[in-house]
Amino acid sequence: MNPIADNQWFTEVFDRHGSAFSLKVSEKLLDVHSPYQHLEVFATETFGNLMVLDGCVMLTDRDNFLYHEMIAHPALFTHQQPERVVIIGGGDCGTLKEVLRHPGVRHVTQIDIDEEVTKAAERFFPALVDANDDSRAELLFADGVKWVDDTEDESIDVLIIDSTDPVGPAEGLFKTDFLTRCHRILKPGGVMVQQSESPLYHSGSIIRELRRDMRDAGFSSVATLPFPQPVYPSGWWSVTLAGKDCSVETFRETAAGEHAMPLQYYTVDAHRSALVLPPFMRQALGKTPDG
Repeated sequence: MNPIADNQWFTEVFDRHGSAFSLKVSEKLLDVHSPYQHLEVFATETFGNLMVLDGCVMLTDRDNFLYHEMIAHPALFTHQQPERVVIIGGGDCGTLKEVLRHPGVRHVTQIDIDEEVTKAAERFFPALVDANDDSRAELLFADGVKWVDDTEDESIDVLIIDSTDPVGPAEGLFKTDFLTRCHRILKPGGVMVQQSESPLYHSGSIIRELRRDMRDAGFSSVATLPFPQPVYPSGWWSVTLAGKDCSVETFRETAAGEHAMPLQYYTVDAHRSALVLPPFMRQALGKTPDG
C-alpha cells in the first residue's frame, strides 16, 4: 500500500484493488521511526487525529470504536466466563479499554513489540488509554510470539490478536504454526479472535486461508464477523473467532443485552447479524447455504 501525503491530504493507495482512501489533514503531529516501523500522527479536519503505521491507516478518533468494540466484545460474550485475557498487539490500547469494561475479567495482559505506538496513543488519543491504570491491566513491550511460546498450557480464556496487516512482522501471526501455539495456551472452552481484513477484498484469500489454518491448528469452530470500518481498505472489515472445544457461532445473548457498558456499535443484534454472512462471502469461503 502506498501513502501519498501533501499539505492538505493524506492518501493511502491500495494498488492491487485499484482504490484509495483520503482524509483532509491540517497538521502533522508526529513523525517517528521506531526500531520496528514508521509512525505518523496527523490532525484531520473531520476524523480527529489519525495514526498511520508504515503508510497504512491504523485508527482515527472518529471511527476507532467500530474496530475496538468488534474485536473485543463478540469474543468476550462468546466465552462462557472470561477471566484471563491476553492481547497480542493492540499498542494503541483501545482494545484493552474495551476488554476492561467487562467486570468479570480479572487480568488482561497486552503484549506489543513497539512502545512508541502506546506513547503516541498517550499523547494524541488519550481516550483510548484511560483504562491503562486499571489494576487488572498488565502492559508488556515484547515479542508476542515469544510470549506465547513461553506461556503455560491451557492458561488463557480469551486470546485477542490485534495485529497489523499480514505482511512483514505480522505475517506469521496468520499461519498455522502460530495458531497451533495459540490453541495450546487456551483453556478448553477458550476463544481466540483475530482481525481478518476486508470481506470485500479478502474473503477468497486471507479470510478463507485464516479459517482453514485455524481448523488445522485444532480449533473446533470458526466464525467471521464483518462490520463497517470507513478508514480501512474498502470501508468494510472483519474479525474471525475460533473456539477450542466450543462453538463460536453462539454467544451469551442475555448477558450481551443486559450490560451497562457505554458502547457505540456493539449490540446483541449487531453480533447476531454479523454471524450471518452474505452470500458472496459464503461462496468465497466455500460454505454451503446451510453449512
